[in-house]
Amino acid sequence: MKRNTKIATAVTVGVLAIGGVLTGGAVAAGTDSTPTPETGVHQQMMTGRQHHAEDYREGTHDTRRDGSCTGYTALAPQGTLTADQKATLADMAEEEKLAHDLYTAFAERYGVRIFERIAAAETQHLTAVRTLLDRYDISDPTAGRSAGEFTDPAVQATYDRLLKQGEDSLSDALAAGRTVETDDIAALNKALSGLTAPDARQVYTNLLAASERHQAAFEHWIAAE
Repeated sequence: MKRNTKIATAVTVGVLAIGGVLTGGAVAAGTDSTPTPETGVHQQMMTGRQHHAEDYREGTHDTRRDGSCTGYTALAPQGTLTADQKATLADMAEEEKLAHDLYTAFAERYGVRIFERIAAAETQHLTAVRTLLDRYDISDPTAGRSAGEFTDPAVQATYDRLLKQGEDSLSDALAAGRTVETDDIAALNKALSGLTAPDARQVYTNLLAASERHQAAFEHWIAAE
């Protein structure tokens, strides 16, 4: 079976369900070429027909082989974050932007659906994290940053390394994607430890489930190479 029949037609997005959490805003393009939340618009995601997809249920999420998902729940009440937890939340924004920018670059280079779909998911995840940053009055380190540009030098170095890794072949790009998701899973599990704020726990739990789906999707494609 040719690869272009493995994943379905493109996602039609009018407005987006954010990482399984309704943030109460639409997604609009910012000057940094990554999405920013705006308020007052109901969000939803519409997907077209998908071929050779495995559907399962995780709460309200509809999970698919390409890592995409649909469904949302209302955002939980605000809690309290320690200084370290606020710093971690800011770090999460950079990590989600890294994934979004990397997968977008690979989608443009290789034209395969997995990167397009997971990049779209990362758009939603970044918006969810930005919603929490706004709730807790935390400065957004991704604001005003162009694609591939990051505030944290360590994140910048990781992005540059993974982008270079994925430039040689599709297999190398898929392996880079798997690395991103593996690192995100570890970071999210660490961030959830000791976290009590209901809304942050909800978003992190949804991000963790999404990263596990994305990791499985990359594994599936790597095995098919």
